[in-house]
Amino acid sequence: MEFDLKTKNITETLLLGEIIARFAFKKEVILLSGDLGAGKTTLTKGIGKGLTINEEINSPTFNILKCYFNKSGNLNLYHIDAYRLEDVNPDNKNIGLEEVLDGDGVSVIERPKFIDEFIDHDEALKIIITIDENNFRNFHFETKNKKFDSLFEYLKKEGI
Repeated sequence: MEFDLKTKNITETLLLGEIIARFAFKKEVILLSGDLGAGKTTLTKGIGKGLTINEEINSPTFNILKCYFNKSGNLNLYHIDAYRLEDVNPDNKNIGLEEVLDGDGVSVIERPKFIDEFIDHDEALKIIITIDENNFRNFHFETKNKKFDSLFEYLKKEGI
């Protein structure tokens, strides 16, 4: 299943993240790809807001993984940026990612291609973000997981 959507500004990108969070489920994996500045972390901030995460969410590029624990009983958020694992030998990438992906929350992974061996791509929601000539963000959603059907139906019907 595939779907495309456009946001015109940061507010709409944050709202898109909040909508994605409304349909979140335990062990959900969201794969974000896009150029630097495309809106990966902004979308993740919206997801965090939708999950009622009260901490400020920022890019985990220098940390690889940031965990945001939800004190209100909703799902936790695990924000991973695999960029720093690009040149790491696959045998040395065992930093607990499997436990996080199989955990009690939503995992958002920026630049997932660097940790492909840990990801079940058939279960994940892939989102590719590009910027057009108007500086709008284009979101291409792709998944084989039926758990995302209601999110896609909502976005197709309601938009943002």
